[in-house]
Amino acid sequence: MREIRVWFDAEMIKRSLVVALLLALSPVPAQAVTGVDFTGTVALSGCSGAVVRTPAAKPTDTALVMSNGHCVKLMAAGEVITGQASDRTFTLLDSTGKSTLGTLRAKSVAYATMTTTDVAFYRLDQTYAQVEALGTRALELSPRRPAAGADIRVVSGYWKRLYSCELDGFAHELREGAWTWRDSIRYTAPCDTIGGTSGSPIVDAASGKVVGVNNTVNENGKRCTQNNPCEVDEVGAVTVRQGIGYGQQTHLAVACIGADSAFTLSAPGCALPKPALVPIGV
Repeated sequence: MREIRVWFDAEMIKRSLVVALLLALSPVPAQAVTGVDFTGTVALSGCSGAVVRTPAAKPTDTALVMSNGHCVKLMAAGEVITGQASDRTFTLLDSTGKSTLGTLRAKSVAYATMTTTDVAFYRLDQTYAQVEALGTRALELSPRRPAAGADIRVVSGYWKRLYSCELDGFAHELREGAWTWRDSIRYTAPCDTIGGTSGSPIVDAASGKVVGVNNTVNENGKRCTQNNPCEVDEVGAVTVRQGIGYGQQTHLAVACIGADSAFTLSAPGCALPKPALVPIGV
């Protein structure tokens, strides 16, 4: 390799240092959204997930991985897990989904439930800056409720597959076996999510922000049984939509996550279920 030598005079060096200092003190601009890919997504045993952050998160904060509550375990109705030790590992994908960037490891299940929603957040033993140093970035959780008709992507780290869908609307209640979820996201057909896509982030294609987490699909037209959720409206009428997939909204969690990604369920605006809820039946 040929060595290239460059000489600088003192004044040039001084100007360069001033420019570098100004850049260091300037806010980091938001990254432009150029399309949804596998950035930030992970694969875990039997499920999908993603490294996620709130809009206020700092690079030095502990990183979070989001998936489904049922990817932690099949939880009882009314059960809420907080601060449970975990050493679960996650395979971090590159933006193409064709290569891996490394293995992430959890320290704890910061929060998980299958009551009124189906979501889990793992605290890692790495910060967001350390995850970014591997060659990717966390996906930002939108603090706003998504809109019907939105163009969305369900990004499965387990299958390394990206589903292009549309947000069809919302199910007042979604019942599956022992569990009841509320205000669930419904996808338009076809959006043929399958087993292993559980925990995939639902990404708004326009903003690149996470608006939900994929969790179920009615597989064979049965009514309110496991793997066959049914919709229940405000007056109790039941609708079965075979082949239709669903997810859970994630803006509910944003106000619950504070400094260093710690969960405070009593925080103003936190809409996640709290421990010691009365079990919900079907």
